[in-house]
Amino acid sequence: MKKILTLFAIVGLMAFSSCEGPEGPQGPPGESVAADVFEVEKVNFSATANSDFYFNFKSRIFPGDVVLVYRYAGFSPTTNLNVWTILPDSHYYTDGGFYFSYKFDFTQDDVRIYTEGLDLVANPIPADLRTNQIFRIVVVPGNNPIVTTAKSINKADYSDYYAVIKKYGIDDSNVKKLN
Repeated sequence: MKKILTLFAIVGLMAFSSCEGPEGPQGPPGESVAADVFEVEKVNFSATANSDFYFNFKSRIFPGDVVLVYRYAGFSPTTNLNVWTILPDSHYYTDGGFYFSYKFDFTQDDVRIYTEGLDLVANPIPADLRTNQIFRIVVVPGNNPIVTTAKSINKADYSDYYAVIKKYGIDDSNVKKLN
């Protein structure tokens, strides 16, 4: 009896899966999942104290959006690309001891980029690491299934700026300036 029921179930499944009807009307447009990139230039930090800078987004970001911040670290003649390091970005003494870090936090209205270090009065941050810094802020929509699903097999390497802009179809030449 069980074999007959299984046979009927398989035949019924095949019969119903092969049915076709007219194509339905196109659905309404979905929400935009476009990511945005902002650039902040000429950021200066204190040499001898923890310091921070706030930058307002041009428009409010949505709850659940993910913000990534990258610091310009120079140009690579090998790859012929700018080098962007993701924050937090820690720097250490040659003996391996902690020196200072660039960090960030954000709200729906702004992002705060700051330095945090130990004994900066005795060991000030060098000028090339604290003056005229450039940051790229990437806002990835929170309704994107790549971000909201823990089981994603197509997850971008968020530490690689170029992998992120490729993943989200961002035009690197169309970065919005915040200052």
